[in-house]
Amino acid sequence: MTEGPASPRQVRITVFAADGLYKRDVFKFPDPFAVVTVDGEQTHTTSVIRKTLNPYWNESFDLQVSEASIVAVQIFDQKKFKKKDQGFLGVINIRVGDVLDLSLGGDEMLTRDLRKSNENVIVHGKLIVSLTTDIHAPARMPGQVQSHRPTLPVPAGSNGGQASPAAPSNNPHPSMNGTGRHAHNMSPFEDNQGRLPAGWERRQDNLGRTYYVDHNTRTTTWNRPSTTYNESDQRVAMQQNTEAERQRHQNPVSMMATGATTAGTGELPPGWEQRHTPEGRSYYVDHNTRTTTWVDPRRQQYIRMYGNNTGTPSIQNLPVSQLGPLPSGWEMRLTNTARVYFVDHNTKTTTWDDPRLPSSLDQNVPQYKRDFRRKLIYFRSQPALRILSGQCHVKVRRNHIFEDSYAEIMRQTPNDLKKRLMVKFDGEDGLDYGGLSREFFFLLSHEMFNPFYCLFEYSAHDNYTLQINPHSGINPEHLNYFRFIGRVVGLAIFHRRFLDAFFIGAFYKMILRRGVVLADMEGVDADFHRNLTWMLENDITDILDLTFSTEDSRFGETVTIDLKTNGQNIEVTNDNKREYVDLVTGWRIEKRVQEQFKAFVDGFHDLIPADLINVFDERELELLIGGIADIDVEDWKKHTDYRGYTESDDCVRSWDAEQKSRLLQFTTGTSRIPVNGFKDLQGSDGPRRFTIEKAGDIGQLPKSHTCFNRLDLPPYKSFDVLNQKLSLAVEETMGFGQE
Repeated sequence: MTEGPASPRQVRITVFAADGLYKRDVFKFPDPFAVVTVDGEQTHTTSVIRKTLNPYWNESFDLQVSEASIVAVQIFDQKKFKKKDQGFLGVINIRVGDVLDLSLGGDEMLTRDLRKSNENVIVHGKLIVSLTTDIHAPARMPGQVQSHRPTLPVPAGSNGGQASPAAPSNNPHPSMNGTGRHAHNMSPFEDNQGRLPAGWERRQDNLGRTYYVDHNTRTTTWNRPSTTYNESDQRVAMQQNTEAERQRHQNPVSMMATGATTAGTGELPPGWEQRHTPEGRSYYVDHNTRTTTWVDPRRQQYIRMYGNNTGTPSIQNLPVSQLGPLPSGWEMRLTNTARVYFVDHNTKTTTWDDPRLPSSLDQNVPQYKRDFRRKLIYFRSQPALRILSGQCHVKVRRNHIFEDSYAEIMRQTPNDLKKRLMVKFDGEDGLDYGGLSREFFFLLSHEMFNPFYCLFEYSAHDNYTLQINPHSGINPEHLNYFRFIGRVVGLAIFHRRFLDAFFIGAFYKMILRRGVVLADMEGVDADFHRNLTWMLENDITDILDLTFSTEDSRFGETVTIDLKTNGQNIEVTNDNKREYVDLVTGWRIEKRVQEQFKAFVDGFHDLIPADLINVFDERELELLIGGIADIDVEDWKKHTDYRGYTESDDCVRSWDAEQKSRLLQFTTGTSRIPVNGFKDLQGSDGPRRFTIEKAGDIGQLPKSHTCFNRLDLPPYKSFDVLNQKLSLAVEETMGFGQE
């Protein structure tokens, strides 16, 4: 008698894993388990996996089914299982006849979205299961194969097998249909090389690139796992993943504090002591940093961790004491409801955001802003930049601010200068709560960088960016003055003040100990840069008569300088011209002012350690020293020539001050505005108006010509596209066309 399609038959269901479950409890992860039923009967339950949104069970159960049977797999949180609806995390329903032909037999791997049981709860995530009629064979986990095969080559842009930033673990395969089958009838647990190892799944990102999800360790990789991947490998990978998670939790750039805390319990951290005021109020002494606080260091700060791709937050607890000291001038306090807030005595403001961590301000802002803010947070939180106890008094006469400041600042030790800065102008009443010191740095920078003193000069590119005067030796005390100027720049950064001075781009690179290149010459001497560029782009055979030497004018006398040993006797040829360009660029920008720069940077490092300032790039350092210029858009428009575009196409008006400064920096080489406004804007050949020209291919990004103050904008089809493309070019200045 043959078996009809409606006759019961035994099948085996394997519940492998769930991915991206809903986190119903704000402060705790669920303890998921799965319940399998057939037509409301034959109940089977998996084990409980503790504290995870991505449980991996790999458990099999034998069921009696017909083709009309409905197999339900429900996911519950064991901690809340007895509470109505709260423990429910989702369900999938499988009609057996839709996935298996019981008369023919077979097996099927399924990846299904979890569904609601009613409309009153939120669920999301996926469940991975398999159904097979071959119950006598050993349960086959997704990925088991019979032979070893070589791994696939790493895709372009591979990160060497580390977790892929472009492939979040809950990103569904875009070509997956309702049963989880992929193109060419291939399941997500196999590819053209066969089955993947146990617990692995194949997916694609939104660009069509294949990546692999390891549900064992909850990581992703571009590399296909080897078929010899075993439990030992899984344990090692799990340990590595755990260590990576620990490191990420310690790294504040991926966190955001909520301001809420739990009560502190247990022993105090090492070096801490609890004391009481005469009124009986508890406070805490940190002998490690010699500071006091009302906040119990054992309190657990709720840290919201944001994933690199999904933006989905998860909540972690971290002891307040493990976040390190607050930046100088900051204090942590509690409201009467025990909520933490922070006081910035530097600006006399309060905030809920922990200054040691990226704040809610980092959400929905351009990447470069997030990066700069996070660098600032890290930079200012370092112990070397904490204001020391005591006061640093600087008393100066307004009419002699350069000489008096030199005497006051050079007589004090670096540690003296790291105390609270108290500036007093001679003959004037007033206490320095920030305003006087801001005025002090503003006035001093105008004097200190005045070309009259022969220490700095305006670059040949324009008349408002500064470079070291190579002939400063006319002043016999020039090296002492350069050390003083270095101290002043470091002092301004340390005490969070700005200088009204902007340098050539190469000067910032030199502070950061980054090598200068030919492109940096444009900000020093645009004509010389143009000539060197022409040399590299053309055959100079029998055209240029050069040797590996250069000439320098020193107080009316022309001196020949070798760029390399015996350089005057070595001819520059088409084969060695690159070496010549590199050497003459290095000499022109760095070597001929190396004594002055060494004195400057020695003074700078008296206040600012080299390893800390290096967190910034040269454009960020310019903003750190000089701040963001107050740009008058109407003045800018008034002194702009339009070629193809018109004033009505202006999108800059809606930009914030930092974006405007970035645009000016992108198109002219500096965010500095001439004292008399845009009418005095300089180019490589004297005064030159800002120009916007319609040029380039529509698919290109805008291009700038800094020596001509010109911005080339392709003929974009709409205002929105123009705004988007220009924003992208400005925000990614280092990567796009500047000439």
